[in-house]
Amino acid sequence: MGLSEVWRLSSRFNSFKRTQVILQHLGMFKHTDAVEEVLMERKGCAGVITLNRPKFLNALSLNMVQRIYPQLKKWEQDPETFLIIIKGAGEKAFCAGGDIKAVSEAGKMKQKQSQDFFKAEYTVNNAIGSCQKPFVALIHGITMGGGVGLSVHGHFRVATEKTVFAMPETAIGLFPDVGGGYFLPRLQGKLGYFLALTGFRLKGRDVLKAGIATHFVDSDKLDMLEKDLLALKSPSKENIADVLETYQTKSKINQDTSFILEEHLDKINSCFSGSTVEQIIANLQQDGSSFALEQLKLISKMSPTSLKITLKQLTEGSSKTLRDVLIMEYRMSQACMGGHDFHEGVRAVLIDKDQSPKWKPADLKEVTEEDVDSYFKSLGSNDLKL
Repeated sequence: MGLSEVWRLSSRFNSFKRTQVILQHLGMFKHTDAVEEVLMERKGCAGVITLNRPKFLNALSLNMVQRIYPQLKKWEQDPETFLIIIKGAGEKAFCAGGDIKAVSEAGKMKQKQSQDFFKAEYTVNNAIGSCQKPFVALIHGITMGGGVGLSVHGHFRVATEKTVFAMPETAIGLFPDVGGGYFLPRLQGKLGYFLALTGFRLKGRDVLKAGIATHFVDSDKLDMLEKDLLALKSPSKENIADVLETYQTKSKINQDTSFILEEHLDKINSCFSGSTVEQIIANLQQDGSSFALEQLKLISKMSPTSLKITLKQLTEGSSKTLRDVLIMEYRMSQACMGGHDFHEGVRAVLIDKDQSPKWKPADLKEVTEEDVDSYFKSLGSNDLKL
């Protein structure tokens, strides 16, 4: 065999290996190297979780959430761990969400992974919400869907000028899950209802002004901030808050800009206080301002079923505990897996990318109260246990 033949076979083997790696990444539930997807290290006084899939914007796989939970619980019990930090690898994203393409594939094939993923993810969300140790999420870059669930329920959420927050699920036939039914209705006025139904994106300091982040720090100071947190000696929650405050005080980026939605808050509060999606739409039509018309345009593209179940989710969630909200959302997730719109939304937005989902039903009027209620029915022994 000549050198050229060896070289040809070798490069064929390498490209085969490359293809295998790509296929492994795409088939998130098969053979992925979980060790590399999420790093968990003890450093200084803290346990540090790094979501490590920068090429995939740190999207969450089943492997990742299944590994985070036991480690989180271990650190919570460990007397030598005083603080838990979570961050994303790379410059683009903290976490762009769950790996919904893989979830949809599993759901369509009636595979157990579509149950396992939501169960594991919501269990982690609940663990963060009830964590006894101070929990600091560095939400630098894209923070959407599942990434919001890994941060918003913790004590401290640190945004930077590059943070982009959104809950865009109604555009893919889902609903703002991961505890969205808990934190969204608790934002000022009807802001959370607006963010949930329209998928509106908040950037940088606006994430702080909306009440989603607790602190704002310049992105080039993040590494130093982390070092200072790790160097603390047996810190209390107050000590950690002091360090974060110090960094926030020094931050000058967009310091004097007003909240991007400031001038629209009255409109948001009046229009989005409708008790039905139809009422909200009528309010926006009646308002007639360019802002209201823009929101109408956005809402008209969303799944009618998603819009209706989301409004009920937030209304119900506004008086429930996080735990009860997550149990409710698990029921909703499984109804979505068995329905049409989620798989169609994933196809239109992520697979074919034609951005033209064919919703069923396609009209709000056709989504009955019985249809909506069916998303909230108990799953009996299959309910999420927290």
